[in-house]
Amino acid sequence: MLSGVEHKRLLLSKGTEATKKSLFGQFLTPERTAAFMAGLFPDSEGECRLLDAGAGIGSLSAAFLDRWRGGGFRFSRVVVDAFELDPALIEHLAHTLNRYNHSGDFASHIRQEDFILAAVESLEDNLFSPPIVRYSHAILNPPYKKINSNSAHRLALRRVGIETVNLYSAFVALAVAQAMRGGQIVAIIPRSFCNGPYYRPFRDFILERGAIRHMHLFESRSKAFKDDEVLQENIIIRLERSGQQGPVKVSTSTDDTFADLVTHEYPFDQIVFPDDPERFIHVPTSPEKNAIELSPAIRCTMAELGIKVSTGPVVDFRLKEHLRDMPGEGTVPLLYPGHFSSDGTTWPIEGMKKPNAIELNADTQKWLYPSGFYCVVRRFSSKEEKRRIVANVVEPSAFGNVAMLGFENHLNLFHENKGGLPEALAHGLAVFLNTTAVDENFRRFNGHTQVNATDLRLMKYPRREALIELGEWAMQQGALTQDQIDATLGTLTE
Repeated sequence: MLSGVEHKRLLLSKGTEATKKSLFGQFLTPERTAAFMAGLFPDSEGECRLLDAGAGIGSLSAAFLDRWRGGGFRFSRVVVDAFELDPALIEHLAHTLNRYNHSGDFASHIRQEDFILAAVESLEDNLFSPPIVRYSHAILNPPYKKINSNSAHRLALRRVGIETVNLYSAFVALAVAQAMRGGQIVAIIPRSFCNGPYYRPFRDFILERGAIRHMHLFESRSKAFKDDEVLQENIIIRLERSGQQGPVKVSTSTDDTFADLVTHEYPFDQIVFPDDPERFIHVPTSPEKNAIELSPAIRCTMAELGIKVSTGPVVDFRLKEHLRDMPGEGTVPLLYPGHFSSDGTTWPIEGMKKPNAIELNADTQKWLYPSGFYCVVRRFSSKEEKRRIVANVVEPSAFGNVAMLGFENHLNLFHENKGGLPEALAHGLAVFLNTTAVDENFRRFNGHTQVNATDLRLMKYPRREALIELGEWAMQQGALTQDQIDATLGTLTE
């Protein structure tokens, strides 16, 4: 039977226009997800000071307070600070919180103000700021919306040492900053913060101030906020302010019924690799080692191979005036993921939505690579696709007599100091990267749908000589089946 809060959420989700949801960037938390989030907090006693920023109608606070009233916490008193900007939700939020105000051990403060500006003002260390509020607990479903680089929010956040690009990461960073030592923060947020350069400062901020205790991943991207038709890949994370980092629990479920919930524990060096300067956060989903980890023949770093991997440097919208639909005089090939398939390279492609060529001139030359053999891996896939890593060989003969090649930003390319690879090495790399074992290993530790150059850089590879031998074999075979590709792992030697 639906609770009153969940019934109201469903009515509001169906009755609120998509433009308004987008304006506030807020999607109300389903009851089962809220209860799961409340259940992640460790049992506690004493007085609780709970932060619910972006509270909506109070679904998360209600789940937390239901657990308390049901004996799941042993608090002597709970005080809730609920921030909500949308005036249409304030009455519903007040009604939700008032249900718990009957025993003299509860108080709530609804703050219809901008959480970011209020929190920054509290955190600023000057005589005119209000005293900092220290929370023992925070439960968050923050708004999902980009922050403009020169907005009032971005400038305010910088004053307290927070550099980030989205409201959701700003809310979590501020919750961590306002938590007391040992304070617990549980948030449901997009998976995007786990990787990529834009969220590096945010990852640094939370990892330097707290410990990751638990992460939960929904295997279906469309189920966490299905009533709002949100296709964002979401993760639930529990952080502990000033906690000493130890093993991390990782749980998965297909959807918010949690019917197939599975939980494993991992050492932290499998979550954030010690030698990763980007501090990408990985979410492994299976503790068993696979063929890649078990093979003594797959132990080389890229530095030991003498090669590099880079993101394709051509960002098309920045070089728009130099792009051409089809090749012509003074142009060179511009390669997108769409030019590559299991059948090889097709270029140019008439009627393709993307340009096939880029002018070779003084403005573009620094973004181009000399013609040669390269191994390329596309950067993006959908979570539901069969493979995450798909590698292809760039063969210069496919483009005629051209001096340079353009690689668009949605490709990663393996090269030797911005030059081509030996032909056999390019083919050997492609065969290795296309093995099922490599793809499975990548998926377990990189659940995001991006394949970043850093991810490829941190992988282990066979010896250079072994890759060349593999490439020479592949070049003699013609088209390879997946079974043939997978069988090559057994032929590798140390």
